[in-house]
Amino acid sequence: MNWIALEDYTQIQKALLQTEPFLVFKHSIRCSISSMVKHRFERAFDCNNIHVYYLDLITYRSISNQLADDFKVEHQSPQILIIKNGNCIYHASHNAIDADVIKDKI
Repeated sequence: MNWIALEDYTQIQKALLQTEPFLVFKHSIRCSISSMVKHRFERAFDCNNIHVYYLDLITYRSISNQLADDFKVEHQSPQILIIKNGNCIYHASHNAIDADVIKDKI
């Protein structure tokens, strides 16, 4: 998986200027469920066509809060957001994160 580390909200602002959709995977490094979901997602999702941002929630909680505010999505962990045309068109958390569903949405 070619994760793009999300460490500054300006990365999201720049991504929003592009026409392609992108994903944000919010992950808590202290949570075993989050680790399990992340590994399952990595095995099942082919990200060659899309940028996938990885957000370490422990270090960058403020970015997660900003995402929740800007896209009107309640914070969860783990959580995935699909951003397209400046909107969050899909989000899922925990075991609802399904690579096949995500592929269909993008």
